[in-house]
Amino acid sequence: MDNQLSVSSSPHIRADEDTRSVMLDVLVALFFPLCVSIYFFGARSLTMTLCSVFFCMLFEGLYCKLLKKPVPLRDLSAPVTGVLLAFVLPVTVPYWILILGCFFAIVIVKQLYGGLGKNFLNPALTARIVVLGVVGRAIYPEPLLGSDSTPVWGSVDAVASATPLETLQTGAMPVLDADLFQNLFLGQIPGSIGEVSAAVLLLSGLYLIVRRVITPRIPIAFIGTVAALTFLFPRGGLPRLDFMLYNLLAGGLILGAIFMATDYTTSPVTKRGQWIFGIGCGALTVFFRYFAAMPEGVCYAILLMNTLVWVLDKTGQPGRFGNRYRSFRLDAGKGGPRDEG
Repeated sequence: MDNQLSVSSSPHIRADEDTRSVMLDVLVALFFPLCVSIYFFGARSLTMTLCSVFFCMLFEGLYCKLLKKPVPLRDLSAPVTGVLLAFVLPVTVPYWILILGCFFAIVIVKQLYGGLGKNFLNPALTARIVVLGVVGRAIYPEPLLGSDSTPVWGSVDAVASATPLETLQTGAMPVLDADLFQNLFLGQIPGSIGEVSAAVLLLSGLYLIVRRVITPRIPIAFIGTVAALTFLFPRGGLPRLDFMLYNLLAGGLILGAIFMATDYTTSPVTKRGQWIFGIGCGALTVFFRYFAAMPEGVCYAILLMNTLVWVLDKTGQPGRFGNRYRSFRLDAGKGGPRDEG
């Protein structure tokens, strides 16, 4: 009798999800903040996002063609990077600088390290640092509606407005009232394209959790740590609860916690490692906001924790089944963990 079994190498797992389906869910979740940014900042938000997506795909395709590698455009990772890069930048950034950021994110951060799954830093956040380094001080205009929205082409003649966190850093204490928290929650504040509306970002995060694209561990640990530290150590004599809410809703905390810190490649895979990663991101964010010469610390906090993911994955590994006593140490010779009874 012929053997009807087909033997293949492990892992022997069958699932409907693949990289493309996961990235498609992320793009669906990002669609809602994009609509809000178009409403507040005008059509330039859309053209900047489309430009970023196009050039991220173009640079990935050209790089892979040049090195005669398979072109992975169908996995949709390049469009996701393009949308996220546009989301962490103000709408006033010139297009040529945005294109420079696309090149740096795709070619330098992602492809030079081997492509998707091998980069150890978040491409969009790393490119943001480069872009804002070229621009200098970014101009964050007030959200405008209708005919007063930013022009699609050419330079943007906008009056620089301090973001909520920049106002706090200068020592000018905000007037904490119901209108301010409503604006922070809905998005009527100066900021980057994709970070202004906390309400929509939370709904997008809920969509990703329901779809099981991300687990809530990292966002909860990230946001919860910022909430705890800002509540326990308020500044400027502001009420604890109001100061905490101000720090949670202002800036890119929710965008970073949901879409950046949960990146599969640059975040831990173990449960314990994910909790530690989120707590570390939150603690570093508060540290940067309090003591560094920058109003926003989310970007730098996530990138610093990205460099520690390999350690967190090792320390978060569960012990062998049946081994009650487990001590962990890094084996410098083999580069891995060792269990000792």
